[in-house]
Amino acid sequence: MPTVAPLDIEGHVVAAHFLGDTPFFATAAGTIHRLDNGEKVTEAHEGLLTCIRDPHSATLITGGEDGKVLRIGQDGGITELAHVPRKWISVVAGGPQGAVAYAQGRSSFVRLADGSTKEFAEQRSVEGIAFAPKGLRIAAARYNGVSLHWVGTNAPAADLEWKGAHTGVTFSPDGRFLVTMMQENALHGWKLDGKPGDARHMRMTGYPAKVKSLSWSVKGKWLASSGAPAAIVWPFSAKDGPMGKAPLELGTRADIMVTSVSFHPAEEVLAIGFIDGMILGVRIADGKEALLRRPGKGAITGMGWSATGKLLAFASEAGDCGVIDIAA
Repeated sequence: MPTVAPLDIEGHVVAAHFLGDTPFFATAAGTIHRLDNGEKVTEAHEGLLTCIRDPHSATLITGGEDGKVLRIGQDGGITELAHVPRKWISVVAGGPQGAVAYAQGRSSFVRLADGSTKEFAEQRSVEGIAFAPKGLRIAAARYNGVSLHWVGTNAPAADLEWKGAHTGVTFSPDGRFLVTMMQENALHGWKLDGKPGDARHMRMTGYPAKVKSLSWSVKGKWLASSGAPAAIVWPFSAKDGPMGKAPLELGTRADIMVTSVSFHPAEEVLAIGFIDGMILGVRIADGKEALLRRPGKGAITGMGWSATGKLLAFASEAGDCGVIDIAA
């Protein structure tokens, strides 16, 4: 059993991430806790709604009920990137060249490194946002599809339509595929090779619950998802992605739902967090399982790996968080 550095935080913990070798834990109340020669606390928001790790810098990006978008540094320092008074910011994304995207109502915003902001109007409320891996381009998930915007031009959006409410969005690491989480128990995808009008649909259905957590493997061959009593892992290595292929089902536990998934940064190993607080590590190649944490007080709400992949931080809705030493 690996060693676990336990951390009991009062209330619901929304996310766990590493910046360098320092684990960070973000609470719904708006505090950011970090284990850096003892526990340190940053008061960030009056009510925190989202906390992500910016893939392009060693910082966190947060949004809150106070209408603020913040960047949190490795030392816990705060930079305010945007403030929309009396509005909730629940959707943020980190992009290249210091860009940050956030959404409010029927608009997506991209704040560039020089402080200037571009607004993109949508026909419906924006529920998810993501930067493409190449070029300064965003995808905004909304009702009935996704809008793709090039940030540096005034060209009209490329619209990818599919009926229903799309609640989150992610690009594959190579930019060939776009996948959304849906209000119904399903994922929907588009193959983006070729012209926008040629985008091919991919339906990924059969989940017993809503998908709320997604994670790509290091080279983008696999997309893991929550929403079932196993991690549902779709193959994306073929030119048409998962079309016509069955997903892997990893870490199956009868009637105990997966709530969080997180791929190792260097190997095809998946951390799977469950509604009862248990965490499994599973190797894609042979399905071999390792128990990383026994059941706890609450559902696993988020997990984040250190850059080396030797440590895994986890968050829980009951506040019983910690760091697992995989190397041990």
